[in-house]
Amino acid sequence: MKPVLLRLAGFTLLPLLALVLPFLLLPIIARVVGAPGWSSITAGQAIGVFAATFILFSWNISGPVEVARSRTPQDRAATYSASMRSRILIAAAVLPVMTLLVVLIAHDGYRLDAVTMAWATALTGFSPAWFGIGTGQPRILAIYDTTPRFLAALVSAPLILATGEVWVYGVFSLIATAAALIAFQRRFGEKKSWFPKSLKATFRELLPHTGTAGVNLTGSAYASSPVPIATATVPTAAETAGFASADSIYRLGLFSIVAVGNTFQGWTLEHDAANPRRRHAMAVVAHVVLGACGGLILALLCPWISSVMFGEDVKADYLTSLFYGVSFFFLSASTPFIRNVLIPAKRQITVLRWTAASAAVGISLMVTCGMSSNVPGVALGMAVSEAVLFVGLLIPATGLLRAMPTVNQKVGSTL
Repeated sequence: MKPVLLRLAGFTLLPLLALVLPFLLLPIIARVVGAPGWSSITAGQAIGVFAATFILFSWNISGPVEVARSRTPQDRAATYSASMRSRILIAAAVLPVMTLLVVLIAHDGYRLDAVTMAWATALTGFSPAWFGIGTGQPRILAIYDTTPRFLAALVSAPLILATGEVWVYGVFSLIATAAALIAFQRRFGEKKSWFPKSLKATFRELLPHTGTAGVNLTGSAYASSPVPIATATVPTAAETAGFASADSIYRLGLFSIVAVGNTFQGWTLEHDAANPRRRHAMAVVAHVVLGACGGLILALLCPWISSVMFGEDVKADYLTSLFYGVSFFFLSASTPFIRNVLIPAKRQITVLRWTAASAAVGISLMVTCGMSSNVPGVALGMAVSEAVLFVGLLIPATGLLRAMPTVNQKVGSTL
C-alpha cells in the first residue's frame, strides 16, 4: 500500500496547487462578465477541452502504457518526441477550426474572451503529464504541468479583476505552456528537433494510435458538448448561465477522477507486479467509491457551491446538479475499465463501439432537450451517455479481470 499512497499523494496534492487559483479565477470571471459572458466563456472552455483531446490524440491513454513498459531512457525519449511531432501536426489543423467554432457560438461582445479561454484550455493537449504518469513521477506533473498553469492563473487573476479583460489569462497561459514545453524537451526528449520534418513519417507514427484516439475523441465529443449545445440551442443566456455554473463545478471535480486514474494506471500495468488482479481490483473499488462520493456532493451541494463561487445570478439548479452527479459516478466507475484493462489489452474497438453508441444516444438527447429549452435535459443526456458506456464496458472488462493471474508468473518463477 505504501507505493500507492505515495503516488496518490503526489498525483493529488501537487496538482491541487493548480486548482487553488482557478477556484478564485472562475468566480472573478463570472462576476466580471455577467450571464452572457459566462455562458460564452464556459462554452469556449468546453470547446477547448475537445480541441485539447484532438491534440492529445491518444497519448493520455496509450502514452503512459508505452512509457511504463519502456526499458531505457532513450526509449522513453523517443516516445515523447514522437508524441510532440504528432501533436504539433494535429494542432496546426485543429486550432483554427476551434477558433472559428467559438466565434460562431459565443455571444456578441465576448468572442475574444471565449476564444482566448478556448486556446488556454486547448494548449493542455501539449501537457507532458502522461509521461510523468507512465514513469510514476509526480514531480514531472508538478514542475512542467501544474506550476506553469498555476503561475498563469496567479498573474491573471488581479489583472482580470482590475481591468475586466478575461483574455489576459489566455496570453499568460500560452507563454507559460511554451516555456514549460521547451524545458521539458531539453530534459526528457530526444536531442533532435521536435517539429515534424516529414509529414509522411509523422502520419506513420500516428497510425498505431488511431484506435485509441478514436475512443478518446468520441468520448470527448459528448463530454465537452453540453455547454456548447445549451448555448447554441437555448435562446437566452440567462437560462444557460446556471447550467454553465454546474458544468464548471463538474469539470473541476473531474480532477479527482484524473488524479486517482493517474495514481493507479502505471501501478496496475507494471510488468513485475506480484498480484495483477488485486491491483486492478483496488483501482476499480477506488474509482467506484470516488464516483459515489463525488456524485453525491454534486447532486446535493452544487447549487449552494455555485451560488457562493459564481453568484446568485448564475446559480445552478438542483435537477441539473443531480444529473451531473449521476454523470460523475458513471464516468469515474468506467475509467479503470478503459485506462487499465481494455486499452492495454488492445480492445480499442470494443471501447470505441460503446463510446460511439453512448455518444450518439447522449448527444441526440442533449440536442432534443436544448431545442425545446429543457436545460436540465441537456445534463440528463450527459448522464445517460455515461451510464450506457459503463454498462457496455462492464462485461468485457470483468471478463478480462477474471482471466488475470493472481500471481505474476515472472515473479513467481523467481521465488
